Amino acid sequence: METFFLEKHPHVELCDLLKFMGWCDSGGTAKAVIAEGQVNVNGKVETRKRCKIVADMNVEFASNKVVVKASE
Repeated sequence: METFFLEKHPHVELCDLLKFMGWCDSGGTAKAVIAEGQVNVNGKVETRKRCKIVADMNVEFASNKVVVKASE
């Protein structure tokens, strides 16, 4: 499982997180896989492209998993 740090930001949008993690090569691709129901947030399918991901949330896509933390 990978870790993503928010640093000083309160949240990251789900579509942006997929891009930042390198799981999708573009925002359009990220939005498409979210709309298709391929992404889970805290174990549930999430279809909101701009869902706010905050600290201590888990995101899964394909065989990738990340936990979001406030800072290092």
